[in-house]
Amino acid sequence: MDTREKVLASDRLERAYQLLVNEEDARVCKDIDERACRVVPGNFLLQVITQFFTKLGDAIANPKTVLAWMLSALGAPGVFTAFLVPIRESGSLIPQLFIASVVRLQAVRKWTFVIGCVLQAVAVLFMALVAVTLTGTAAGFGLLGALIIFSLSRGLCSVASKDVLGKTVPKTRRGRVSGWSEFLAGLVTIGVGVLLLLELREPDDMATYLILLAIAAGLWLLAAGSYALIREFPGATEGGGNAITEALKRLRLLSTDPPFRQFVIARSLLLCSALSAPFFIMLAHEQTDGALLVLGLFVIADGLASLVSAPFWGRFADTSSRRVMIVAGGGAGGVGIALVAIVNGLPDLADSQWLYPLFFFLLAIAHAGVRLGRKTYIVDLAGGNKRTDYVSVSNTVIGVVLLLAGGIGALTAFVPVSVVIIILAIMGVTGAILSARLPEVT
Repeated sequence: MDTREKVLASDRLERAYQLLVNEEDARVCKDIDERACRVVPGNFLLQVITQFFTKLGDAIANPKTVLAWMLSALGAPGVFTAFLVPIRESGSLIPQLFIASVVRLQAVRKWTFVIGCVLQAVAVLFMALVAVTLTGTAAGFGLLGALIIFSLSRGLCSVASKDVLGKTVPKTRRGRVSGWSEFLAGLVTIGVGVLLLLELREPDDMATYLILLAIAAGLWLLAAGSYALIREFPGATEGGGNAITEALKRLRLLSTDPPFRQFVIARSLLLCSALSAPFFIMLAHEQTDGALLVLGLFVIADGLASLVSAPFWGRFADTSSRRVMIVAGGGAGGVGIALVAIVNGLPDLADSQWLYPLFFFLLAIAHAGVRLGRKTYIVDLAGGNKRTDYVSVSNTVIGVVLLLAGGIGALTAFVPVSVVIIILAIMGVTGAILSARLPEVT
């Protein structure tokens, strides 16, 4: 490529970047070095593309929807389905405190993300193999084993991605990386959901799952390729060393860093937006006997929520990620309270086949806001090499909290599902209140 072509390519990158951030001063830099500032447009777009691939892969191989339906079709006992979400989330979160010590030794950390993506692709391909070779209990163990590998690999990506984002994209731009990628992934996910709505009329046909999981694996390989192109400059490597020793040192942040401790507590309570989803579906099955509540309908609702809300949450997070946590957390709690109120106060509506997908859609919008707000907040709260500590400590704590909170599901043996939803809704409202007390960092 000659000099003229390089200039034209650079101009196109700059225009695309300015279009996405929608501001004239699109190259404003805060807390990133001079070299990184000069290549922000290309790095911004590459991270949008990478996150699009990974988010679409997550939507296709979603444990709350696709994997749960697949286990049911394979005749696996229900206990395996109950462990899907906790293993996927906790398996990627809890080890991060120890993974961080290894990541800290790397001056360039994008390769950790690349390795994580490749391992996730391998794990998803193994899930596809399970779909066509195993049934019953064997299928349950096989899928959970693959999910553990997937989840641990996801932890590598989580630690590395936030640190690379903080090094390559300035403040007031980071929220839009996730916002635009979720918008694009949501758009494609709706199409996938429509196809599923038509295809899953024969739930015992494993070809559908095989194709879906093979596509998901391909998406993670594409993500690895696009992320490898990011121009990340070497950074500090202090804080590496013995994983256990360094992990214990980092845990002290919870006692010595009040703003960070407050964030972790608020984020723990805002888990309600993720934990409520399966109980919404359980309530729907109780009230409608599962009429029309097929996999495709919920995939469509989830994709549509990302499509309509992600750009808004992304721009909002760049204005104030703290306020996003407040609004989205309160919204998640409000949606749960409203659904229970309608089901118990308006019995005629409780039988509606579309009531539950509608509220699932609203919950998904709130969850998208909670997730994007807390991701942006922690990157902005930390500075420099401290981001790796913040991300690893908070994710490890949240992983433990998730396992404990998963026990809330056991309450359904003693109380109605509506009561569990109300408990989670109160958690969300409380988390929003605590978020309002956090310092502004944007």
